[in-house]
Amino acid sequence: MLGVTLSELSTVPNGGDYITMMNEITLDTNMFEKQKHLYSGKAKTLYTTANEDFLIMHFRDDLTAFNGEKKSSLPEKGKINNYFNAFIMQSLAQAGIATHFEKILNERESVVKNLTMIPVECVVRNFSAGNMSKRLGIEEGKVLNPPVFEFFLKSDALNDPMINEYHIHTFNWATNAEVAVMKRLSFKINDILTPLFLNAGFLLIDYKLEFGRLGPEIVLGDEFTPDGCRIWDAKSFEKLDKDRFRRDLGNVIESYRSVAERLGVKL
Repeated sequence: MLGVTLSELSTVPNGGDYITMMNEITLDTNMFEKQKHLYSGKAKTLYTTANEDFLIMHFRDDLTAFNGEKKSSLPEKGKINNYFNAFIMQSLAQAGIATHFEKILNERESVVKNLTMIPVECVVRNFSAGNMSKRLGIEEGKVLNPPVFEFFLKSDALNDPMINEYHIHTFNWATNAEVAVMKRLSFKINDILTPLFLNAGFLLIDYKLEFGRLGPEIVLGDEFTPDGCRIWDAKSFEKLDKDRFRRDLGNVIESYRSVAERLGVKL
């Protein structure tokens, strides 16, 4: 897999591959009973399980925008995002990307590996849109060749400010080697997902990724759903992601479901 071993991190006992070792653990169903509430984000809740190596990720129906200033709850959103995320994570895993996703538990919950998350968001932009267009005065829809990569600090209190590699190194949010791995994996993921979406008739405009540490490896964590990316119809350029909520375009759930079904996600 493309989870990359770093010399700065501790080595695995007996020199084994940590991801392989984790995947070979026998997953007893009893391990996945919810125990303690661990964390609640804008649209997901994490719970501990009987096995400290795994968590339960619960996808709620909540929908927020503008750092939580605009809020709503839309029936079926949690279910759609759970299956959508599973499909993307499994597609990436099949292409050699190490992820924290383990299995779907039920309609709204999945089992994930317990990562030590790096407090940095990696954003890849294939077309200008949203925040980038506003910041730089660039019209939406401009092809970005090569794609633009940006770092943001994951902090709701600070409204996720844009940062660079110097901030990350100076404040010890990640090592230089980890930064290099996150960038490399982000572009590899872009190479996998861009044609996946295009083949279904979509433009993958931009998206954010979050990574965490699993033993000596850097692994993709969090989620990949229409909540955290921009997806346009390749012919009509219709927005089919959370911008429908941000901009009061309506038919949010209908759009999420349409994207999922055209990609081949089984809901």
